[in-house]
Amino acid sequence: MKTPFVSSLALPNFRLFSKTSEKRSLLYMSLELTARCNNDCRHCYINLPAGDRVAESKELSKGRILEIADEAVSLGVLWVFLTGGEPLLREDFADIYVGLKERGVLISVFTNATLVRDAHVRLFQQYPPRDIEVTVYGIRKRTYERVTRTPGSYAAFMEGLDRLTRGGIPVRLKAMALRSNLGELPEIARFCRERTKDFFRFDPLLHLRYDGDKERNREIESERLTPAEIAELDRTDPDRFEALRRFCDRPRIGTAPADRLFRCGVGDGGVDVSYDGLGRLCASLWHPDCLFDLSRGGFAEGWNGVAEKVSGLTSNRREFLEKCQPCSLINLCMWCPANAYLESGELDMPVEYFCRVAHARADLLGYPGE
Repeated sequence: MKTPFVSSLALPNFRLFSKTSEKRSLLYMSLELTARCNNDCRHCYINLPAGDRVAESKELSKGRILEIADEAVSLGVLWVFLTGGEPLLREDFADIYVGLKERGVLISVFTNATLVRDAHVRLFQQYPPRDIEVTVYGIRKRTYERVTRTPGSYAAFMEGLDRLTRGGIPVRLKAMALRSNLGELPEIARFCRERTKDFFRFDPLLHLRYDGDKERNREIESERLTPAEIAELDRTDPDRFEALRRFCDRPRIGTAPADRLFRCGVGDGGVDVSYDGLGRLCASLWHPDCLFDLSRGGFAEGWNGVAEKVSGLTSNRREFLEKCQPCSLINLCMWCPANAYLESGELDMPVEYFCRVAHARADLLGYPGE
């Protein structure tokens, strides 16, 4: 069943906060070219099999992608992220990439690098990307393929990464902090920092599945680190520790009413488009009443309509108003309405795991909290 183009947002516990329209701007757009992937990573929140023909049939055509890009550029978009799944699975990837470059935008490509061929390197040399972001799951075959569950993926990753670096393509490396690679994370960090001079990050936040697959969600939860392990990772990485400390000391965002649900500037600055043409105000915001369907209306109309409604949502859920909304540790917490929905099916439900992570970080920083 298709999601309504702009929903009524008739949700229990919610009402719309009446406010005057705000002027919003767009600077970047994330385009999921596919949900299919040639790996089967334990922690992945979106991947479908590379040969999934149903998923492939739902993918936006090259022509539609470029139409959406034209609309987005007219609204101010300067930077486009090409993601997946694995975007290099698209046979028309090069045509999409060149079409976007012809529209004058910066492009970042998120890839696992296993499918990088010499033709991709030549493409990136002729039409330079801003960067190619590659996720490193492990630096040993056993660890890497435990995560990807794909024989031969480690060798393909190393070969693809080598092609990019030998070709002079700007590469940024990142890692997910998982149960399966926890013991190797210090070595992963060294590996990445030796190969990328200005950038390396790791992320311990594992999203649950956007499709709600219960079996896959159990796998994701089994890969999550404990709050104490996350705090220890923060402590042992000097750059991350300092950034966390600075972020903790920032004031709470904005002066919105106490019952306002979204306090993050949702809908302003960026937008995401799924492989099958659903617009989202952020990559994680999958609640059906927070989407707009690009098969049923224009990009600007959908973005502005949903952004106006979602940014004004308020909650009367007692747990949210008494626990999350006033919490002084909000800047240390993984909680947000989008993540809460993936965890609980509700936008305004506290999540105990996120709360425990925030308190572990507060203890690390000597921050009293509430």
